[in-house]
Amino acid sequence: MTPFSARDVSFFRSACLAATLLCAAALPARAAEEDAPKGPAVTVLKAAKSCFNNIVEVSGIIIARDETAVRPERPGLKVAEVMADAGDTVTAGQTLARLTLPEGGSVQVAAPVAGLIASSTATIGALASARGEALFTIIARNEYDLVGLVPTQDVTRLAANQTADVRIPGAGYIEGKVRRVAPTVQPDSQLGQAFISLTTNRRLLVNSYGRALIKTGQSCGVTVPLTAVLYSNGGTVVQVVRRQRVETKRVEVGLLSGSDIEIREGLAEGDVVVARAGAILREGDAVRPIMASAEAK
Repeated sequence: MTPFSARDVSFFRSACLAATLLCAAALPARAAEEDAPKGPAVTVLKAAKSCFNNIVEVSGIIIARDETAVRPERPGLKVAEVMADAGDTVTAGQTLARLTLPEGGSVQVAAPVAGLIASSTATIGALASARGEALFTIIARNEYDLVGLVPTQDVTRLAANQTADVRIPGAGYIEGKVRRVAPTVQPDSQLGQAFISLTTNRRLLVNSYGRALIKTGQSCGVTVPLTAVLYSNGGTVVQVVRRQRVETKRVEVGLLSGSDIEIREGLAEGDVVVARAGAILREGDAVRPIMASAEAK
């Protein structure tokens, strides 16, 4: 056998040392792979802070705030000419009809206030008097009220001059303002009455339906998507991911804003939350979290 030279021995030792170091470096990575959870991929996001408007909803009907009846001042007159009709917008002092006197001559009937003519009985040849049926009824200054019923817990949050966004089918959105809140509630239903003033140039239909959203305050805190909240017999929970495992946390929810919900207790800003909570995930389950993109949120 040919003896190894000193150079061969040195090379052999170097090769063994390199192989040993390579194996040692691979061991932690292999151990980490073995220890890593092999669970399903789940979409997660970080709980963030946001502000929610405290909203009271009032639904009811539209009524005229002030209706003015228009009649002649004396009896025994006949309608000779009609110059305005229901649905017309008139100004104060505008001539609405011409009436003839029994002894001859004529008088004019004028609008005492500006507004919208809600109804009219004036027809040519009809009799008119101070005590008879009104020739015209005018919604003074085009002012309306949305009158609605509010649960007792919300009545105390309402106050005069609070602004309201009012939606009326056929008329769209109109700005309103709380004009008056009844000081009592109905004993049988425990509902209180609220009057929301509406002033608009649009023609509103009296007795039509309307819905008002009244901002009574604001609350700022931790927020998550509504899909991240799970309602169960044990309470309201959110599934949090820590060290790639699921933790179930009970929370107290608050206000809603679109697709987000306020978390008042049980969650901190920055907690990693399962975007879509579900019964398929349980406490301690291993998962592979995938952070949701900004566009997805």
